[in-house]
Amino acid sequence: MAFDARDKEISVDDFVRYVDTGTMGKVLEIKTEDEVDWVLIDKTNLWYKAKLVEILDEKDIKIKITPSGREVDIEELKEKADKLENMQMDSSVAEGGG
Repeated sequence: MAFDARDKEISVDDFVRYVDTGTMGKVLEIKTEDEVDWVLIDKTNLWYKAKLVEILDEKDIKIKITPSGREVDIEELKEKADKLENMQMDSSVAEGGG
């Protein structure tokens, strides 16, 4: 049995988020080595210490699959759009050398 950062039991097919980087994905496998629990996340195909991930509730999952089968992080797209909207154009930033 593996437990997440909040001491909730992790199962295969649970959606989790790596707390250090925010990487989200589905748990493909769980293993224990040297008394440390590890989970394999599908998005990166990397193993993460179980105590460094947190199980996501369905309402927290912000990844959507497009019709082409591509994953899209909705919150990331919103943040990028906000940054572009808040960018100001200024003609005095750079001058030509001529």
